[in-house]
Formats: sequence, structure tokens, C-alpha cells
Amino acid sequence: MTSTSGNIVQDNQNGLKYQLKSFEKIPIKFWENPDDGALHIARYIALCIRQKQQDNELIVLGLATGSSPIKIYNELVRMHREEGLSFTNVVTFNLDEYYPMQPDSNQSYVKFMNEFLFNHIDIKKENIHIPNGNLPMEFVENFCQEYEKKIDFYGGIDIQILGIGRTGHIGFNEPGSWLTSRTRLVKLDHLTRIDAVKDFGKEENVPYRAITMGINTIIKARQVFIMAWGTHKASIVQQTIEGEITEMIPATYLQNHPNVKFYLDAAASSELTRIKTPWLAGICNWDDKLIAKAVIWLSLKLKKPLLKLTDEDYINNGLSELIAEYISAYTLNIKIFNKLQHTITGWPGGKPNADDTNRPERANPTKKRVIIFSPHPDDDVISMGGTFLRLVEQGHEVHVAYQVSGNIAVHDTDAWRYAEFMGSYTKAMGLDHPELAKIVGKVTKFIDKKQANDTDIKELRMLKGIIRRQEARSGAIYCGLSDKNIHFLDMPFYETGGVRKNKLTDEDYALITKLLNEVKPHQVYAAGDLADPHGTHRVCLDAIFEAFDRSKDQKWWNDCYLWLYRGAWHEWPIDEIEMAVPISPDELMRKRKAIFMHQSQKDHPVFPGEDTREFWQRAEDRNRATANMYNTLGLAEYEAMEAFVRWKF
Repeated sequence: MTSTSGNIVQDNQNGLKYQLKSFEKIPIKFWENPDDGALHIARYIALCIRQKQQDNELIVLGLATGSSPIKIYNELVRMHREEGLSFTNVVTFNLDEYYPMQPDSNQSYVKFMNEFLFNHIDIKKENIHIPNGNLPMEFVENFCQEYEKKIDFYGGIDIQILGIGRTGHIGFNEPGSWLTSRTRLVKLDHLTRIDAVKDFGKEENVPYRAITMGINTIIKARQVFIMAWGTHKASIVQQTIEGEITEMIPATYLQNHPNVKFYLDAAASSELTRIKTPWLAGICNWDDKLIAKAVIWLSLKLKKPLLKLTDEDYINNGLSELIAEYISAYTLNIKIFNKLQHTITGWPGGKPNADDTNRPERANPTKKRVIIFSPHPDDDVISMGGTFLRLVEQGHEVHVAYQVSGNIAVHDTDAWRYAEFMGSYTKAMGLDHPELAKIVGKVTKFIDKKQANDTDIKELRMLKGIIRRQEARSGAIYCGLSDKNIHFLDMPFYETGGVRKNKLTDEDYALITKLLNEVKPHQVYAAGDLADPHGTHRVCLDAIFEAFDRSKDQKWWNDCYLWLYRGAWHEWPIDEIEMAVPISPDELMRKRKAIFMHQSQKDHPVFPGEDTREFWQRAEDRNRATANMYNTLGLAEYEAMEAFVRWKF
């Protein structure tokens, strides 16, 4: 963990302090693992609860919902069960609630808080306060006023937990919220509603309004913890911590709070100056990775190829230290140019009978056993379809393993169409299948009457899963695989029928471990896209890491490379790429056709995110952008490139 206070950075690992130019206006703490950050907050809260209990006093907690605080609540529940932590002196006020919203709805924050915290601790029911999303409109204003009075009655909030939205909202205080705002009914920003689609299934189901604590209410809390995890939060985190205070980014108001701490992981902090360009913030401890990052940054900033950078370019852009160490720009340019050149290979499985000293993959064995893990049933072709095709064509024994069914990402209309097709086909063929007819009728009837809050019945989930499975099989076969090399793991953690998933269990780990030990791979490819909007990519990767750990006594383990690709959302920074596979125009078209096999995800996928492009368009644009980046740096010009980073155990 690394922490900051003002412009002093404490590197706890090396026991060193660095003086930095002051860019950060909010104290921050970095956590290698977001879970560790959440546990730290939970233990701090527990300590404060116990201190108040010793003084026979109440403690008031401001609580948030969403994925960020779940680990906090899990740890508080554990401490209650195993360490006797009592919540009888705790009063809680939740930040917000959608409006309108029934308290028993799956998307209700009342249900969320009960599920993750309140139902598992000894808090008094009368001490729980959550905005009421079920009030008639004419009563909302009075409710909000009373909510503020209750907070004041208890002496204000002692500890406030916050997440941050991609618009910079805290609570549901959207851009334009004023500093003096109090609890009120607000209109939700379009991006906020888009981000909520994953919980509501369709955009039209997401409420347009919410009741939220105001900025003034939040700012008055004595202690504020704000959390952000993942690459998709990096931009707004940078603006919040380093930018000017503005009502268009409400989280920036926290810059004036006397006792606020911002908890970040590496991904969320990646746009901060001292992470992205630390040489602009002060003296650096230069290593090969940081040198490559700085030189590539300079080349892209000046739009000059690496080999054309001059001493003057380095000196004028805060990198004179590097020139002093390497004598001249030319020596440094050659070093980084060669590093990038060595990442490029048309042989992702290794080039037979070649000197592999500077190649990303080994030459031997010439024919490798390969597993491509695909979290959802289309991530393989979207993220690495060109590499997939090339591995098969170059004669490697390629397996693809689809980790989850992806059944929640099929539109009801598509499922209805397939159900009707099955019924009509059997009827037209004169086949008498009463059980099939019963299932078809049950599915179509459910879809006809389905409400936004309804969880799909088992038969519908199974049908949607079959649709995704057959699309995935078609895509893999198009890439050249035989059916015996296509594996559907259907990991149990995913099968809840809704967006919220269960925790990984031994059953999930065992499925991956079994496949690894059967195939004994020389190469494994897995999704390293930790900013996946659904969270499924991260969970699936954690399962793979655990399976590798459980297999480390196997002979194959020592001879296996694990390569991480990224999905449709982000690409690896070019200074981190360790293998770049060029894709020709013809291969790019073939990759597109493989993606097209996933018809249920085409045109209008269920979870599109904020990007209106189709998945094949995002993939092609990203692959072309990677190739263009290499070309801008002065390397060969390719149509497109797929990029990978090797995971070091």
C-alpha cells in the first residue's frame, strides 16, 4: 500500500518518502487489492462503533450501495458473527434510492441493504433510515425535509461511505448539483442510467429520478471514505482529485472536506499524474518499465517516431534525467524501439525452429496445447479472434472454454422467437412432443406477462443459455475447432437469473482445475479486462488464478504461459504490451464473421454500456488503434493488432 498526505508520498514497501509537485487535492490511499481497502474501512468502522459503545453513545453511519461497499458490509457481518461486534448503538442513513421504487424490488436499495447487511446484524429496525422511493410525489418534499431533520436530531453523520459515478456524482448528486443542496428528488443523468442498465435489464426500465442526500448533507459528515475501483473510474478519479472544484463534477466538493480519504486500486489511479506521468510530479526511481513508459509518452505527445526524438525533446519535456543516464537520446530511442519491436509476432504460439531469445513466445514445443478461456460466450472472438484463427492455422491444439452461460444477455424477444420456432417446427413435422409443447407454452406465457422486476424462470434461462451456447459453438467451429475442443463450463456462481451473482465456490474452481489438468496446456489465454461493466470478467479471472494455484504441483504448470487479453471495453497501454499479433485485412474480416455468429449480441445487445457501437465495431476500432499506435511510434504499419500481457506467477 502507498499513501499520500499533501505532496509527500510514503512508499511503505521500500520505506522511502518522495517530495512531489502538488497535483492531488484529496488524500489518497492505494490498495493492491480492492478487498483489502474495503476491509480496512470495515475495521475502522468497527473500532469507532466499539469506542462509542464504551462511552454509551450512538454512532451515525452514512451508507452507500453498489459494488464498492459490498466487501465492507461482508466484513462487518463477519465481525458481528465471529467477533461479537454489536450494532445496537448504530444509526444508519442511506445516501439514496431510485424513484419510484418498491422496497421489495430487486433493484431497491432497501432490498440491497437488507441482503448485504441489515438482515445479518443486530441493528435496531428503528435506527435504519433509507429514502422512501414508494411515496406519492406530493409527499416527497416533506419526506426529504424530515430526513434532514432526523440526521440533525442524531447529531449529524459520523462516518460517510461513498462511491463515485462516472459523471462524478456522489450519492445521486449529478453534474450541476450545488454545494448547499440537501436531501431532495433529482433527475438522473443519462450516463448514470446507462450504467444502471445492468441491474434493470433494459434502459427503459431504469427510473429517471432518485431521492438523494445533498452535497451539503454529505460534506457535513465528520469522516468521509470514498472508493473507486477499476479502469472505468480512472478518468473521473483524476478529475476529482487533481481538477478544480466545479459543480459539473460534484465529487470535487470533497477537496474542501477536512477529513476525507480516497481509496483506489491501481486501475482507478492510472490517470493520476504521479502514476501516469510521475516525472512531471518529481524525482523518479527509474526502472526499465518506467523508462519505456516515459519515452513512449514523449513520442506520442510530440507525434514523432521514437527514432526521431532528440536530446532537446527530452530536456524540454521534463526528461533530462534520462538523457544524463543514457548519454544521448539516440541510445535511449534504440533501446525502447527494440523493446517494442520484440513484442510484435505473427506466431502467437511461437515460431518453429527460430531463435526465440527476443520473441514473446517459445519456439518449442512447435505444436502447443492451448486453452482460450472466454468469460462470456463471445469474448474469445471479440477480444482475440485474429489470434484464435492464427493459432489454429499454425497447427496448435487449441481448446476454447466458455466460463459462464451468458444467459441474462439474451433479449426476451429472441428467446420468444426460438421458443415459437421449436413449437412450430415440431407441429409442422407432425411430431408429438407434449413435454416440449408444455415448456414452450410456459416460456412464451412467462415472456408475455414478464414485468421489469421479474427473474427469468428456469426454463427461460435454459433456453437463453442454449442460444448463447450454439452461437459460441458456431463461432469456434468457424475458427477451425472440432466440437471435442469446445468446452462449456457453465460456472455455477453465474446462475442466479439476475445481474447479482453468487460468490465463487470450490465447484467453480474445480471446473477450471479439471480442464487445465486434462489438457495440460503450454499456453492459456484469459480475459484480463478488470473494467468489465458486469464484473464477470474479474470473477472469471480470479477463478483461473485460483485454479492455477491449485495446479502448481502438476508437471505442466512450470511450462505454461498465461497470456491476458482485454475485452471490448479497453486495451492494454502500449508500454505494458508484451505480445502484439498483427492482423491482416483478410483476417480482420474473418474475425468479424466469427463475431457475427453471435446473433443475439448483434445490433442491440442487452448490456451495451455507454458505447453505441456494436461489439465487432469496437473490436476493429480498438485493434486498428493499437496498430496505428505502433506505426506512430515508428514501427511497421499493420491493418490491426491484438495485444496481450503475460501474467507472471
